[in-house]
Amino acid sequence: MILFHGTNTDIETIELSRSLNHKDFGKGFYLTDSRETAIRMATKKARLFGGKATLIIYEFDEAALHSDLKVKVFPEKATVEWFLFVDANRDRETQQPIHDYDIVIGPIADDGVVLQITNYREHIYTPEQAAAALQDKYLDQQYYFGTEKALRYIRKTKVEIL
Repeated sequence: MILFHGTNTDIETIELSRSLNHKDFGKGFYLTDSRETAIRMATKKARLFGGKATLIIYEFDEAALHSDLKVKVFPEKATVEWFLFVDANRDRETQQPIHDYDIVIGPIADDGVVLQITNYREHIYTPEQAAAALQDKYLDQQYYFGTEKALRYIRKTKVEIL
């Protein structure tokens, strides 16, 4: 399967220790199956941090999904479980990882999701109401790789400067 990473510079070696905390699925390396989404992310990152919008293309060996890796696959639509998982990972008061998955696959939490997380945290919505508010919204998919073991299943095949 082909996956994409949008950034502002080529990545020679993936270093998980350089990954940011408090992302949707935790500290790790993220890819998407949407070329368009990766291009948007690359453009945004280059605009914010300099460099050149860069699309890195990877091949993902789907055998990982049936290996000894610990894998979590969420449905493509927002669910209460996914919503609470993203909320817990994004919680800046939590310093320890909330899970031990090697790979997590599921929707990307965009600005609409962030709004619902805020509504949930301010007790305006229950998790069920927040997830329901997102049901009609298509959320692009993301692939999280959180361990060195998981990274063995991806291989960089091409770099495009946009």
